[in-house]
Amino acid sequence: MKLSSVAKTDVGRRREHNEDAFLIDDALGLYAVADGMGGHAAGEVASNEALETLRDHILQHEVLIADFVRSPDNDLAEQVRRTAEQSVRLAAYQVFGLTELEPERKGMGTTLSMLMILPQAAFVAHVGDSRIYMLRDGKTAMLTSDHTFVAAMVAKGKMTAEQARRSKYSNVLMRAVGSKDYVEVETRLVRYRPEDVFLLCSDGMHGYFKPGELEQLVDCDDLGASLDKLVQLALDRGGKDNITGVMVRVD
Repeated sequence: MKLSSVAKTDVGRRREHNEDAFLIDDALGLYAVADGMGGHAAGEVASNEALETLRDHILQHEVLIADFVRSPDNDLAEQVRRTAEQSVRLAAYQVFGLTELEPERKGMGTTLSMLMILPQAAFVAHVGDSRIYMLRDGKTAMLTSDHTFVAAMVAKGKMTAEQARRSKYSNVLMRAVGSKDYVEVETRLVRYRPEDVFLLCSDGMHGYFKPGELEQLVDCDDLGASLDKLVQLALDRGGKDNITGVMVRVD
């Protein structure tokens, strides 16, 4: 298995600071996007602290991961999934701890969407409204859910998808890393194929996609140009938030 990856972040057209952050580690097969919130640089602190904590926790479990690579049975897969989940929960605990130590940063937090690609399977751990997509054979699958108020309303049948997109509450999060010392983490195991491409992105990027448009914008053979195109699209359509994307191809 060979992994190739690119990343790009842009402050956008309306923000003074970039509170997004990303993680790329091809050796570990570890990728993540975090969209910080809190203002006055607090969001930037939250997103970077979350990514650092996540990576450190994964590194502490390299033996387990190596065992899974050698013998990818269901029991070890479950242990790796729980490790991914724990890494995000620990990030939440760490960011919340910073707010306790620095009251002026009370309320800061971040989304956190993590993808770990191992030779036998990929693992997703996710909180918030950043997203992870998988592109295969010209089709796109969204691997994460949006943990937002409007997404919950759509799930309950109290709002349509179009109403959700237009709602002034579209960015109100129901879950975030750091708002409390504990967070419920969405996880999943993903079976991938050679030539699959993954996109991790903040809402400042995916908020400008139209349904079915992503497949037309991404050239799976040129990740760099594709990511440039996605960032430019978000800028051209308003760029009201920070814009961050990570793309990974499996060969």
